[in-house]
Amino acid sequence: MFTLSELWSGGQRQGSYKLLKPWWEVFMDYLLVLMLMVSILAGTLQLSRDGVVCVPVHSSSINYSSPMEPVSDSIFRSPPDSPKIPVKGRRTNLDFQQYIYISQVCYHEALPWYSRFLPYVTLLHTLVLLASGCFWFHFPLTSARIEHFLSLLAKCCESPWTTRALSLTAKLDTRFSETEQAVQPKVQVTSSASTTTQPSPSTLSHCSTLSAMSLTEPVLPVQVVPDTSRQGATLDRSDRELARALFERVRRFRAHCESSDVIYKVYTAQTVFKVLKFILIVSYTTPLLGSISFSHICQPRSYTLTGYSIFHCSHSLSSVLRKLMQAYVLLLFLFGLLGIYALSWIFHKSLRQYSFQSLREKGSMLDVPDLHNDLAFLLHMADQYDPLLAQRLSVFLSPVSETRLLEESLERRWGADRLRSMITSDQQGRSLLQLVALPRLPAALFTFSQLEVLKLELIGDAKLTAQISNMTALREMHLYHCTASVEPAALQHLQEHLETLHLTFTQAAEIPVWIYSLRGLQELHLTGRLSNEGGMGRGWVLGSLRQLRHLRVLVLRGMLQKVPGDELAGSLLKLEIYNEGTRILVLAGLRRLTGLAEVQLQGCQLERLPSALLALTGLRSLDLQHNSLRTLEELLGLQHLRRLSCLRLAHNRVLALPASVGVLRSLELLDLAHNQLQNLPLALFTLHKLRRLLLAGNLLEELPAEIGAFKLLSELDLSANRLEHLPKELFESCVELRNLNVSNNSLGSLPAGFGGLTQLSRLDLRGNSLEELPVELGCCFGLSGGGLLVENWLLHTLPRQVRDI
Repeated sequence: MFTLSELWSGGQRQGSYKLLKPWWEVFMDYLLVLMLMVSILAGTLQLSRDGVVCVPVHSSSINYSSPMEPVSDSIFRSPPDSPKIPVKGRRTNLDFQQYIYISQVCYHEALPWYSRFLPYVTLLHTLVLLASGCFWFHFPLTSARIEHFLSLLAKCCESPWTTRALSLTAKLDTRFSETEQAVQPKVQVTSSASTTTQPSPSTLSHCSTLSAMSLTEPVLPVQVVPDTSRQGATLDRSDRELARALFERVRRFRAHCESSDVIYKVYTAQTVFKVLKFILIVSYTTPLLGSISFSHICQPRSYTLTGYSIFHCSHSLSSVLRKLMQAYVLLLFLFGLLGIYALSWIFHKSLRQYSFQSLREKGSMLDVPDLHNDLAFLLHMADQYDPLLAQRLSVFLSPVSETRLLEESLERRWGADRLRSMITSDQQGRSLLQLVALPRLPAALFTFSQLEVLKLELIGDAKLTAQISNMTALREMHLYHCTASVEPAALQHLQEHLETLHLTFTQAAEIPVWIYSLRGLQELHLTGRLSNEGGMGRGWVLGSLRQLRHLRVLVLRGMLQKVPGDELAGSLLKLEIYNEGTRILVLAGLRRLTGLAEVQLQGCQLERLPSALLALTGLRSLDLQHNSLRTLEELLGLQHLRRLSCLRLAHNRVLALPASVGVLRSLELLDLAHNQLQNLPLALFTLHKLRRLLLAGNLLEELPAEIGAFKLLSELDLSANRLEHLPKELFESCVELRNLNVSNNSLGSLPAGFGGLTQLSRLDLRGNSLEELPVELGCCFGLSGGGLLVENWLLHTLPRQVRDI
């Protein structure tokens, strides 16, 4: 049994299906109802009243030569020569039960099949036609799409955003028509005043403005500024969220439906089946209508039972049945004509393509895309019911409409007050604003004239408009996986004011081309895949950066296989490459960057010092950390780099430090941490300008006494080695030492002389085998306030007065 709720929901579903029924389907449904009623009426009459009445025929009154022909009425008359006496009939000597028996037998033997079963056959055909008429609504591959389409169509019609977008479109069309009417007389006067001369520049400018309005303004119907004086013109937050969700649902449904045309094929097959069914029914029903007769001759094998071998039978419902079937055939003929018309409509019209040309001709919704396959077919069917339904759906197919909705949402949620509350300060004290995961940039952003640093992360459409010219203090911008586009006026402002740009992307193709024209840019950070697709090839996949003539710093974080050279301007002073463990195959580009003062090549899988560094005579800092360096024999070639003051070679595989390190007379910082050094050459201690020496994470077992030659040494890191003692020269001569780290060694004691390190501000002794601390630590006043890092129990070996210091 069906529940009331199921019946009610089914009725609602059938009511919504009428949107996809064209006028011929409606008429065919009504015709099927009439055909069904005729079939049921005929079948009911046959079930309740159908039968034959049979009387015996005397053998003397029948012509045996043609026993099957109907018997004339003369056999029931008296012979002409008989005396005229009152007719009393002929005695048949049959009782009532015999008559019933003969009538039943003759009904099945003498009456043809079509006289007995034609109403039931037509009823069966009608039910088949009735089921085939709505087959595409219930077929598993089509029903879900149809229900989803009807649901989306209903939501599109009910959405407040639909009414708002259409009203904005109407206002724009009205404004455009009024502008065109106002401008048209001027254009006509100008053209009629001179037929042989060229139009004036002002006329051409005016006409171009008019044509630009006609091409651009209708495309953006939702960019009209809403009337804020009317409170009802705006949408609340829930309506905006529902509209945004509806845009996404329509987008996904469109992609799903345009992938196939199963609905079109099922509907076409359904229509072809109905036409073929019509032809089949008419082909055999029409000839049989003339064969339905009233009189029939019956010859049952009942002579021994009744004494008669021939009976004359009459079919009482033959005339009524004939007229009902004629009416049925007439209705069926009309049904077939409608089916043939539907087939011609299907095959003569491209139903798998739908164009919104009518909306474009009206000058609105020019950006609505054309549709294909099942979605196009469903809209063609809906147009037969109401063409305005497609117009309402087009609101949620328009990218411009969605853009305007996002703009309104941003204006409501991201106003100036909220953005102002999010402004912070960076480490340099500059004002910073960071926006994450917004669909667009809020308009209020461009009103902050004092903002210096702008960070945009995961912005779907980061469009920088001409209003960015109001941000006069903007100097630094971060774009993290943002699709950024720039208007010409905004680009001009960025060229004059932007100094630092951080850009993070996935593929090099995502880098916007406008960054190559930022002629005022001084610092550029690029993070992403910078190699060719699949990591093959050695080419520079970025565009030329030679136009960035003021570029001083270039930081590349990706998987490069070639160091850029010709592609960079000669003004570059600092080049940093973080290659994430990918080997750089071509380093010749460094020779062309003769002006470099700082070079940093990390994670490049370098095994030797690049020879291209010899051409950088002005180099001051070289950072080759996190590579695969095993030998430093090429240090001798760096003697020409007389300005080199910083050398970082940490996190490599260096086994020994060659004596050629002594040629680097200008070194002030040497970082050899986390290598495999076991000893230090004496030539190292000839670098009298050295201020910072970092040797953590090596295999050193002894520190030479020549360490005292570093008179200017301020930082010494010997942590994570194998040292068992420290030379006293370290404490007697390195009086400028401020930071000493000897943690995680094997020190058993500390030599006297700590009192000479008056500048010492940080001392790390953790992880050793010390039993006590020297009392001289009390003379190191810079260690107060947490500068001494040691186990707590060792602190108690010092006198109280020293601990209190």
